[in-house]
Amino acid sequence: MFWHTARFRIDLSRPQVMGIVNVTPDSFSDGGQHATTAAALAHCEQLLKEGADILDIGGESSRPGSAPLPLEDELARVLPVVRAAVRLGVPVSVDTYKPQVMQAALDLGADIVNDIWALRQPGAAQVVAAHPACGVCLMHMHRDPQTMQRAPMQGDVLPQVLRFLQLQAQTLQALGIEKARIALDPGVGFGKTVEQNFALLARQRELLAVGHPLLVGWSRKSALGAVTDLPVQERLAPSVAAALLAVERGAHVVRVHDVRATVAALAVWRAVCQAERHSQDIPKKEAHA
Repeated sequence: MFWHTARFRIDLSRPQVMGIVNVTPDSFSDGGQHATTAAALAHCEQLLKEGADILDIGGESSRPGSAPLPLEDELARVLPVVRAAVRLGVPVSVDTYKPQVMQAALDLGADIVNDIWALRQPGAAQVVAAHPACGVCLMHMHRDPQTMQRAPMQGDVLPQVLRFLQLQAQTLQALGIEKARIALDPGVGFGKTVEQNFALLARQRELLAVGHPLLVGWSRKSALGAVTDLPVQERLAPSVAAALLAVERGAHVVRVHDVRATVAALAVWRAVCQAERHSQDIPKKEAHA
């Protein structure tokens, strides 16, 4: 499977690691650490050294209860970083729901629009549809960042998420956006209870039935803190464990803060997969001897 984006045809036969670049003062995990253009670019370069395959640049926090960011502020934060990041030789994603930011980032050469609103804001779908090749990631979110955790989803979460993502993908394809450009994100932590988040992970393979690449973001999420009693800055081990479990259950892209540790863990996972394939081939070879 491939994910077609503006400049890159991303080969998903190997799980891809998307490194998070928050150009924000208030993100739940690393707010303020990369809030200047220089700091954000240095972080981009560091993530690439650690093995990131994709950079995901965002200027507005979507943590529960966060207030919307004025358009001009988001443009000022994101565009200088995108302008430089597109020269680094890897796919660049912009994490935004505002069509004006999408358009400006795509004009600078960004490859992917990563939208927590799944292009439901007025004009957003039209921006992506008008672009000849950019990739897009559609995420499921219940309600909005201001209210999503005050009244989380009810009932069996997976069929609701599956139906939403399927309908949104079909809507985009009706606008002329090729299926190969669309990836899907179940939206871990976005309006779900702890139990619902883990149900999504346990049954994640069912989401593959839609036929699109799956992008999953568990990194440092509160659900991991709920089951480990670890504060956000101490969630490296559970974040890596969740990323591996997501890949094992069919995720094609994992969106993470801790790139080096995730890449190392995936290397071990790939070695085990290769050994399993080799062991399965041995009886076949002996049978033909």
